[in-house]
Amino acid sequence: MPDGGVLGAEIPSSTGGFAVILTRRGDRIMAFHNECPHAGRRLDWAPGKFLVEGAMLVCAAHGATFALDTGAGVGGPCRGAGLKAIAVQVVDGDVVAG
Repeated sequence: MPDGGVLGAEIPSSTGGFAVILTRRGDRIMAFHNECPHAGRRLDWAPGKFLVEGAMLVCAAHGATFALDTGAGVGGPCRGAGLKAIAVQVVDGDVVAG
């Protein structure tokens, strides 16, 4: 993933799985649930396709903006409410839970 990049992924589970957003800032990879805290909708405008403006992720449904490095809600209807983070780490070039 390029620096500043954003990717979507589906994580399978016994209960049907869930969608995540992966972001990269330098050597740091962050992961967040792909769910807008405003209305519970996915943030991508098409599967795995996200609106990014500078260092901000923009919710395709409501225009809320989130900091790519922290998931903090910084504008729109989610100001003050952030994305739910998922702990990840890079092991041998792969992103894994942790």
